[in-house]
Amino acid sequence: MNEDARYISIAGVEDGWKVISKMQVRGAPAIAIVGCLSLAVEIYNETFITKQMFKQEIEGKLNYLVSARPTAVNMKLAADDLIGMVNDWVEKSVISVTEIKERFIHEIEAMLEKDISNNMAIGTFGAERILKDVPSGSSLQLLTHCNTGSLATAGYGTALGVIRKIFDQNRLEHVFCTETRPYNQGARLTAYEFVHDKIPATLVLDSMVASLFKSRKIAAVVVGADRVASNGDTANKIGTYQIAVVAKHHAVPFYVAAPSTSIDFEISEGDRIEIEQRPDREMTHIGEHRIAAPGRQRPVTI
Repeated sequence: MNEDARYISIAGVEDGWKVISKMQVRGAPAIAIVGCLSLAVEIYNETFITKQMFKQEIEGKLNYLVSARPTAVNMKLAADDLIGMVNDWVEKSVISVTEIKERFIHEIEAMLEKDISNNMAIGTFGAERILKDVPSGSSLQLLTHCNTGSLATAGYGTALGVIRKIFDQNRLEHVFCTETRPYNQGARLTAYEFVHDKIPATLVLDSMVASLFKSRKIAAVVVGADRVASNGDTANKIGTYQIAVVAKHHAVPFYVAAPSTSIDFEISEGDRIEIEQRPDREMTHIGEHRIAAPGRQRPVTI
């Protein structure tokens, strides 16, 4: 990604599941959109004899897509919404199975436009909130973690959308992005977006955040979310919690920029959020090269 940009063709649900699971697509909003679009592509040329056949296939494949990355809630909520719509349509005898399929595909295509408009709104509201707390006309230095931009959504981004909006208003002095180990989304993706958009930015080590807060006047931290519990607890990329703790110590405002589709009202608090366990190879290797001493495998749940 840091050297070239390539597009991966997705011919159906199995391709969609693989690119999500392998993190070739990541970011909670993008996961939902790519997952649902992979199903739309798969059924586009399929013929269904009965409504019940269509319903069963849709339910099974949407639930399968949810299993690719369980922490990010957007895919699950999208699946629940789409399954609910299909159930309603199936019960209406006046609607044919062909029309149900057409409506289903249209709903998925509409997710693209809705995500971009949501992100633009998040950018506007987020920028207004952050700028409200600083002197009029002053320029800001910000920090972000992981990747929450156009490469994590249908476009513009959530937390990066806030940063883009502040930049567009000529109020951004500088933004710092963490490398975001172990998968390096900050180094590989966020830095890429900043360079592409000519946004003044510096990539910093994950372990530099406390020192950065001490040496620089950081106006705010802005991050995204994989899932938000009904009480406001947030699950995001590993490392977010320690940044929040350090930000509180240094009195730096900490903001989570996320769409309503990232809120799971069925979960009461953060401790109940299912946390995905990634392969240890993502930490011990960079590409095919081992960077950590080999040892015995003892999985530890965090």
